[in-house]
Amino acid sequence: MKKLTILLLINLCFINCQKTKSQISICITENNQITCTKKACQGTYKGKEFINGDDIAHQFSNTMSAKVGDQLKALYTSGDYSKVDFSEVEMTTEGMGSGEVTYTLSIPFVIVNDKCEAYTAFDHVGGWNHTPALSQRKTQLKSVLMQGHQLDISDLKTTPEGLQEYWIQWQHKVVQAECE
Repeated sequence: MKKLTILLLINLCFINCQKTKSQISICITENNQITCTKKACQGTYKGKEFINGDDIAHQFSNTMSAKVGDQLKALYTSGDYSKVDFSEVEMTTEGMGSGEVTYTLSIPFVIVNDKCEAYTAFDHVGGWNHTPALSQRKTQLKSVLMQGHQLDISDLKTTPEGLQEYWIQWQHKVVQAECE
């Protein structure tokens, strides 16, 4: 049942996603909206914290990570070489513990001068009220790195309600192959 719920949410997102001529991606579902521009990806999840024991609200971080990665690739392809500005990432989680939560994320970009300073892949590791498994995620992501490259990892970001996240970016092996 939980896999069905996750697949349904993902499918709804992909079914309703669109790109406008001005390079803005919009993805709308009943529970969230994400908008990406050349400057940032921003979004909000409103809904249940947990469904059948699954941390549904935190899965919004997965959805946002995928959209940020897609936007970084699109910016790179268009010559707008960018990376995430970790110091300006904003996270809020209102209503945690009530059963209903509003989780808002803003992931801003900064333009870089050279295509090999840009990042085109993005992920996270975190959770509610527990220390994120950062060393495990580093191990999982080793295989996606170009030889001699490293993950760029944010400081631990937290909300007063207990969400903890590390945001991670790197150069995509295929997209940025010329930077190896």
